[in-house]
Amino acid sequence: MKWTRTLTFIWMAGIGLLYGLHLLHLGADFPNFSPWMDYSKYTDEGWYGSAAVRHFLSGSWRLPGDFNPAAALPVWPVLEGIVFRFTGVSLLAARVLVLVVFAGNLLLTYALIRMQHEQPIALLGVTIAAASAFLYAFSRVAILEPLLIFWMLLSWLLVLYLPKASTPKRLSLLLIAVGVLICLQILTKTTAVFLIPATLYLLWYVAGYKFRPFLKQAVIVMGAAFIPWGAYYFLAVRPHWLSDYRYLFEANHWEQPTTIGGWIASFWYALHGTLWIDNLLCLLALALLVLSAVWLRKLWTNPLFVAPLLAAAGYIFFTGWHNNMQPRYYQIVAFPLIFVVCAGTAYLLETRRWMGMAAMAVIVISICLNLRLTLHFVRHTDHTFVMAAKRLTRYIDQHPNGNRLLLSISGANITLVTHLPSICDDFGTYDLPYRLRTYQPGWYAAWNEIDPGTLEDLHSLYSLRRVASYHAFDDEDRNVLVLYKLIPLPPGKRHYEDAMEQEANAGK
Repeated sequence: MKWTRTLTFIWMAGIGLLYGLHLLHLGADFPNFSPWMDYSKYTDEGWYGSAAVRHFLSGSWRLPGDFNPAAALPVWPVLEGIVFRFTGVSLLAARVLVLVVFAGNLLLTYALIRMQHEQPIALLGVTIAAASAFLYAFSRVAILEPLLIFWMLLSWLLVLYLPKASTPKRLSLLLIAVGVLICLQILTKTTAVFLIPATLYLLWYVAGYKFRPFLKQAVIVMGAAFIPWGAYYFLAVRPHWLSDYRYLFEANHWEQPTTIGGWIASFWYALHGTLWIDNLLCLLALALLVLSAVWLRKLWTNPLFVAPLLAAAGYIFFTGWHNNMQPRYYQIVAFPLIFVVCAGTAYLLETRRWMGMAAMAVIVISICLNLRLTLHFVRHTDHTFVMAAKRLTRYIDQHPNGNRLLLSISGANITLVTHLPSICDDFGTYDLPYRLRTYQPGWYAAWNEIDPGTLEDLHSLYSLRRVASYHAFDDEDRNVLVLYKLIPLPPGKRHYEDAMEQEANAGK
């Protein structure tokens, strides 16, 4: 027994060390030359926390006509705002917050698995998550997915605690709490609606697969989810911020397939995208799924096998339907994948030990490969974007040009780093010419080259002078941040064709 406790302590200490790796070099870039090319690193940390940043820097969370996602997704900026009240606006503070959330996800993973399995399986699940190079890369970026995972896992935990409620009052309070957590999921990231079936399945499970108890509990949960969401929407959004709310969905609308073959390809690529998480774990999960349909049918009685499958399927469906396969989306799939692998491996160890040992071998190999990649990321860090943001801001401060305001698609990220005021050139409820006339920025920053449509809009009011460039990140199409000075054009000198030629000559 003492030997077992010692090994458990060593194992937990190892998990602590793995988590500690996430805290190193917090100002570093998303790992350059990683297997995951995701444009969120250019924009999302600033965009989705912009309400908190603006509130502390300018006194108002909303900038009319610009991209204001907090109207639809207020939870993350509220949490960031609480942190900023103590730390000030800081990229490091935002990333510490997301790592606190990630720590919560690890603890919830342990608590959930422990409800169905022995402690070693729970520790195994936490180890997989803590060692994952994929989760290492994305959990260090202040984006929405880790918080969505936290609310999802916490809601699952509360649902599985329902049978332990000793009185009807406690049962009702737990059901209301689950509903509030679903509301928080949707107000964190609207795609959470695709995770609701997994929670409803867990309610079906704890109701003993009986329709009437399930229906009663589901009504309470969904009512508790809708009432606060409805109050927020009808009392705050609809009267005041409806255009910002609607624009979030317009900005995230991607062209969808028009043929059956196109839809098949879209959903295939969405399913194939799970390999971004971990090739070996995905293959193991697939093998377990096949075995569960043939020999291991008892797995379908394990709620931590079925509910995670529903959550993963729901989010993969969203990704295919959305037709925009981005690696960051698969964080939501990664944790369900871990639950499926742990549940299946635990069952194999109990019933077919040699197969269970083979599954364990796959998991150990996966952990080792992930650790190798994670340690490579830790040893080879770059701070190119932070340095570029600081140098760009320093140039603007040393070369005044009227309005200090920067126009850039990465402007919100730059504001988070250096507090330089900015608006977005690509997204906003006002069209770009109107925003230019309204806010009259003095500077413009683009990645590598300017979009012709954006250039046409800019040249309706300004001539551009390229003044500096800064290398940042690793994508060959977006690895140079180019700063332009915006010079207001006098009337009668706004000729697009001449301006295009001047711009081409200036770039040589």
